[in-house]
Amino acid sequence: MHGWLVNFLDPTVFTASCALLGLIVGSFLNVVVHRLPIMMERDWQCQCAELRGEAQPVHEPFSLATPRSRCPACGHPISALENIPVISWLALRGKCSACHAAISPRYPLIEALSALLCALAAAHFGYGWAAAGALLLIWSLLALSFIDFDTQLLPDSITLPLLWAGLLFNLFGIYTDLQSAVIGAIAGYLALWLVYWGFKLATGKEGMGYGDFKLLAALGAWLGWQVLPLTILLSSLVGAVAGIALIVLARRGRNVPIPFGPYLAASGMLALFCGRELTQGYLHLI
Repeated sequence: MHGWLVNFLDPTVFTASCALLGLIVGSFLNVVVHRLPIMMERDWQCQCAELRGEAQPVHEPFSLATPRSRCPACGHPISALENIPVISWLALRGKCSACHAAISPRYPLIEALSALLCALAAAHFGYGWAAAGALLLIWSLLALSFIDFDTQLLPDSITLPLLWAGLLFNLFGIYTDLQSAVIGAIAGYLALWLVYWGFKLATGKEGMGYGDFKLLAALGAWLGWQVLPLTILLSSLVGAVAGIALIVLARRGRNVPIPFGPYLAASGMLALFCGRELTQGYLHLI
């Protein structure tokens, strides 16, 4: 047992183990990204029916665990061998084994991103609570990014627990001191809340959703208020460039909403790994 633990604590073994764990969790994140918005929509339908005094809509049991994963085109149940992260998609050449319908390359993309980012977290933080928290933050940000990209939603069921988890980790000073974390949560929420209301009062339109406030508050709770200016700046720059590219290259209408969550999440991940260095450099330039 002692020898196994010594081997696991070896940086190379620990990094490889986290990468493998990232692959496995990445496969589950695909389920979350697909199913959680549907679960939310069904819950809203039930709430609306209750408010109207109508009978509850009847749906088949649907959760993150049930029903079993299947091909959306033909309903073919996905076997265990067809569900190996990345490898199964490559072996199947991106097609269903039953009907040969195309399987989105986003499935292996999420799995590979999860593995890569988890390996980086393991190498950066080493064995300990900082690495464990980094994995949790990475998985949450990946799920939020792809859900927001698909639906323009950032579910409270992820953002709010993420905020409290950040405060819990920093209760023990894992990433920053508790005071900086609390101020970060407050400042993160208020910063985008003020932008939202300023834009709405000036134009009569909503420039972003409330989920963006909560996501930035969560990042502030994890990483402290010091990284917020750089996080907002980076996410705004990347979002502006991506938005212009979508309009010019993809001929996307200017009135089509562009999700801001993925850019906040990407900036948050960057701040997780090198926020202190970037902030010091940013302040030095100023």
